Amino acid sequence: MAEGTVQGIAEVPQDFKGSATTGMTVTVLYFAALREQIGREAQELDVPAEGLAVSALLARLGAEDSRAATALAEQPRLRVAVNHALCAMSDMVRPGDEVAVFPPMTGG
Repeated sequence: MAEGTVQGIAEVPQDFKGSATTGMTVTVLYFAALREQIGREAQELDVPAEGLAVSALLARLGAEDSRAATALAEQPRLRVAVNHALCAMSDMVRPGDEVAVFPPMTGG
């Protein structure tokens, strides 16, 4: 496995019905406490063809859902993987990408 990749990212559930209408979407997966706070494990979100930064994607998710806004408020501490590779908040997300969002982790 390449450095910086994330193993064990689940596939989108087969019964998941996204809201994709344009084909210009990303799939967002929520893990652990985020899944519980937001109340869903996955969703699809329309994005521009040129993509947008991870931070902008999280801001859009929060703007569309108050539960997501609360859960994603710790944005600087969240871990995000795009297509199974950990990324920075400034990295770009493009149509067709899979974005996994993990809550802050503790421990040592």
